[in-house]
Amino acid sequence: MAGKSRARKKIFKHKMKKRLVVIYLIITLALLFLLGKIGYMQKEEGDNYVKKVLSSQIYNSRTIPFKRGDITDRKGTVLATSVDVYNVILDCKVINSKQERYLKPTVAALTQYFDITEEEIKGILDERPDSQYYVLRKRLPFDEIAEFQKMLEDKKKYPDIAGVWFEKQYKRNYPYGTLASSVLGFTTSSNEGIGGLENYYNNILNGANGREYGYLNTDSDVEKTIVEATDGNTVVTTIDENIQAIVEEKILAFNQQYANNAREGNGSTNTGVIIMDPNNAEVLAMADYPNYDLNHPWDLTPFFPQEQIDAMSEEQRLDALNKVWQNYCITHTYEPGSTFKPFTVAAGLETGTMNGGEVYVCDGVEKIGEHDIHCVVRSGHGQETVEKALMDSCNDALMQMSYVIGNENFCKYQNIFNFGLRTNIDLPGEARTDTLIYNAEDMGVASLATNSFGQNFNATMIQMATAFSSLINGGYYYQPHIVKEIKDENGNTVEKTDRVLLKETVSRSTSDKIRAYLYKVTSEGTAITAKIPGYSMGGKTGTAQKQPRSANNYLVSFIGYAPQENPQLLIYVVIDEPNVEDQAHSVYAQQLAHDILMEVLPYMNIYQDEEPTPEQLQNEAENNPGAAGESTLDVPDQVPQDPGAETDPQAQQDLLDQMEQETGQQ
Repeated sequence: MAGKSRARKKIFKHKMKKRLVVIYLIITLALLFLLGKIGYMQKEEGDNYVKKVLSSQIYNSRTIPFKRGDITDRKGTVLATSVDVYNVILDCKVINSKQERYLKPTVAALTQYFDITEEEIKGILDERPDSQYYVLRKRLPFDEIAEFQKMLEDKKKYPDIAGVWFEKQYKRNYPYGTLASSVLGFTTSSNEGIGGLENYYNNILNGANGREYGYLNTDSDVEKTIVEATDGNTVVTTIDENIQAIVEEKILAFNQQYANNAREGNGSTNTGVIIMDPNNAEVLAMADYPNYDLNHPWDLTPFFPQEQIDAMSEEQRLDALNKVWQNYCITHTYEPGSTFKPFTVAAGLETGTMNGGEVYVCDGVEKIGEHDIHCVVRSGHGQETVEKALMDSCNDALMQMSYVIGNENFCKYQNIFNFGLRTNIDLPGEARTDTLIYNAEDMGVASLATNSFGQNFNATMIQMATAFSSLINGGYYYQPHIVKEIKDENGNTVEKTDRVLLKETVSRSTSDKIRAYLYKVTSEGTAITAKIPGYSMGGKTGTAQKQPRSANNYLVSFIGYAPQENPQLLIYVVIDEPNVEDQAHSVYAQQLAHDILMEVLPYMNIYQDEEPTPEQLQNEAENNPGAAGESTLDVPDQVPQDPGAETDPQAQQDLLDQMEQETGQQ
């Protein structure tokens, strides 16, 4: 009995094995059949099969552009931004797939809302029947596509409008047009910055594109995946939009006033103004003339007649544009003139070669080799203290100081004040001046003498303003900068620019002495025109004769600060060749500084802190009889003139020839 049971089990197991083998063989054959079918389809049908699968679905992929970050002033006012614009895209393949349904209503809608003809649309559909991306119209503002967009979204009412979609892009916009044009710069359509902050912070302002891709069927239903774009960061500048606007308004008024005086053209060859906080080297305003419209940066019509533009070669046109786009305050070099004299005095005090108690005799001329250099007062100023030498801007006394300071000390302190070196301000195009100053070994007696009053070497406005800040703030040389912080697209601060102390130039005692001297310059000396009654302030004038000396052209300037104790504001004004017959008067730069400060000081909550003298009130009434901010200036004979440059062209040319022989360089 047990044997029969075991036999049955053995037979059952054998049958089960056979069944499993059969099932396995069936499954295997089925898999082989499927693999064979797939192989056959790939081999025999190939692209035809793929085309059949995709016949009702069209692959669609497009870039989602990032939004370039804003540039704002220190208080958040937007100076540069990116606004939405849209390309009108025609999908010919969709329309042609069901022409009898889509063609007529789509063409009718397009011709209704856009400046396009039925013939143009049909021509595109015939010439490019399989095109899925044809740009019908470019960079339209949202209000021009809004109504059509509503129609596309209302599928119940307009089911047969198809094959049109809008590609979003961004266009750079500058709400204030010309404001701070040389500081901001502009961008190309591909988000590449040209000039200014747009160029220097290009990578910060730019973000990363996103991508939208998926399948679009013939009913325009989209299955898609989106990788969102990453927008650029916002750059917050140190610029104050209100101060910048005041500065530019006054620069324009000056140039308009003198545009018709004496000679043809603008009121000056160039005009530049920097306003800076001397306690951290933040630039509150930086402007030059002429400026340009940032929304139309390639337009030369404000500067040249159309016939002249038409006659320009491409190279000439680009050269003209580059001159318009340049930032005079950092790209141009010039001889600073008498605004440099406080640096010479500071070098003497710091090296101990002077103590401030010296008395010099100005007889109106200083003999250099075989040549004479005269003061503006040919008969001489007589006895000059250090303070009075700055008040009178006496070249004779400054040259006498240079002899005791000596080549080594003089060149050492030029370097300490950063002359000959870049300031590395965060703007592109800062000029190099390392080859435009002397080394101690190359400096002869003539070049030392002329350098002492700011001639025969070159500087930039940003060099002068930054170095002068250290003279009046206790001796601290800070890194000049024009950006305060960087914010991400959500407004979070990702980077902050604190003041960076690079070096100490002079002692506190020297700084205090220099300020005391400069106070007298504005209250009793050559800078009385710049003085604002009721405000304690100091400053220095400059009148530099340009090369070639025989041309008798001048660059006039004023650099000053307020209030006298703990200065909160520095202003530097340069007027390159004022458009008048007799250019050698720093009073033009002083008047421009005066007009700016009249509005900027109250705006900055810098209050009057002293009683004006009767003389100051009289001078104000004589030079500013119009409304506040209006310049009605004529240069009066009695206004003290700055003798920062030699007024005898032939004597200057003789001196230049001698220096060329001494040093072998221009």
